[in-house]
Amino acid sequence: MSKKNRQRPQRELTKRQLARWQRERKRQRIIFILGVIVIAAVIVIVGAGAYVASYRPLHETILTVNGTRFDMSYYISMLKYYSRNQDRSYAYTVANYVASVIEQNELIKQGATQLGFTVSDEEADKELTRLKLGKEYRDLVRKDLLVKKLLDGYFDGKVTLKGDQRQVQAMFLESQSQALDVTSKLAAGKSFAELAGELSLDTNAKTKKGDLGWHTKDIFSQAYTSVLADYAFDSEVGVLSPPVADESKSKGVGYWLIKVLEKQPDADDTHVLGILLGSEEQAKMVKARLDAGEDFAKLAGESSQLDNASQKGGDLGWVRPGMLSPALDDYIFKSGVTPQTVSNPIRDDKQTTRGGYWLIKVLARDENRKIDDEDRQALKNKALIEWLQTLKANPENKIENLLNEEKISWAVNKATEKTTK
Repeated sequence: MSKKNRQRPQRELTKRQLARWQRERKRQRIIFILGVIVIAAVIVIVGAGAYVASYRPLHETILTVNGTRFDMSYYISMLKYYSRNQDRSYAYTVANYVASVIEQNELIKQGATQLGFTVSDEEADKELTRLKLGKEYRDLVRKDLLVKKLLDGYFDGKVTLKGDQRQVQAMFLESQSQALDVTSKLAAGKSFAELAGELSLDTNAKTKKGDLGWHTKDIFSQAYTSVLADYAFDSEVGVLSPPVADESKSKGVGYWLIKVLEKQPDADDTHVLGILLGSEEQAKMVKARLDAGEDFAKLAGESSQLDNASQKGGDLGWVRPGMLSPALDDYIFKSGVTPQTVSNPIRDDKQTTRGGYWLIKVLARDENRKIDDEDRQALKNKALIEWLQTLKANPENKIENLLNEEKISWAVNKATEKTTK
C-alpha cells in the first residue's frame, strides 16, 4: 500500500486536554455573548438617543382642531414651505403664523364638508403635479381648491346680481386748507380730473383722475374707506362735498421736524430727534410751538406718528447716511445744519402717515344696477372671510395649540438646517 493511501491514526485527547479545550470553548462563548450584549446595548442607546432627539419630537402633537391631530413633522413641512428657504430669523418671524394657517386650513376643510364641499386626494394630487409640489403639501392645495369651490358653488349664490350703487368722483388731500384751496380752484373752473390726477394722495383715485366709477357701498368701503362710502351714499347727486376728514386713511407722504443734537467729530454719526406729521399745515403749527419754547420730547409724544414716539420723545438715535430716507439724509448730512436747531417741515414722499380730507362728488345713483364681475368677486371674497371669522369665533370648535418657544426653536432649526449649513 502506498504512503498516500495510508490514513494517519487519529490522536485521542487526554482528559486534561479535553477539560482545557472545553474551558476554552466556554470562555470564547462567554466573550462572544458579552460582545453581542455590548453591541446590542450600544444599538439600543444610540436608537434611544435618536428616538428622543428626533423620532419622538417629530411625531409629537403640536396642534389639534376638533380632534384632528397635527404633529411636529407636519408643522416643520409647513414651516419649510412658508419660510421659502430663508434663514432662521425669517422662519422665526413666520412660526406662529404657520400654526394659525394650519388651524385655519383645517377649519375651512371641516366647515366646507358641513356645507357639502370636499376635495378628493385624486383632485389634490393632480394639482400637486401641476404645481410640482410634494405630497406633504396636499393639505395646502386641498384648501385652495376648496376655497375655489366655496366661492363658485356656495358664496356666488349669496351675492346679488344687482344692487344699490353710486357713481363717484373723489380725491384725497393732506389737509383741510389744501382741500379748501382745491375747492376754490374747482369753483373757478379747474378740472376735477386734472386736479385729482395731480394732487390726490389715494393712488387709485390719482390713477383714475378722480373717477372712482360705479360701486356698491361695500365695495367703496373695501377699496377706499368707510368714510368715503358713508358720505357717498348719504349725499345728494351733483353736489361737491366740503372737506371730509378721514383720520385713519393712510397716505404716502409725511412731514418731518428734525433736530440735530450733536455730530461725531470727523465722522458722519449724528444724534437726531424727529417728529413725523401728516401734513405741512400741522408741521408748521408744531414748529411754531417749538420756536415758542415748548419741549421737543413732549410735542413728539403728543403729535408724532412715529411708533413709540411718546416713550422715545422723538429720539431717532445715532444715524448714518442711508439709515433714513433720502429727504432726511439731504437735510442731516448735506445741508450744513447747525446742531440744536429745529428744521422747517421736510416733505418725505417715502414715508407713510395717516389722516387727510376727501373731496367727494356723487355723479349719479342707481338703486338696482347690475354689479360687475370684479365687484361680485370682491363681495364673494368678503363673504368667505366673514364665514371664516365665524368659524374661528365659534366656541364649539375645540382648538389646542401646544407649541412653545422651545418647540418652535427646535422646529425652526429642523426646517432651516439645509439653508444654514
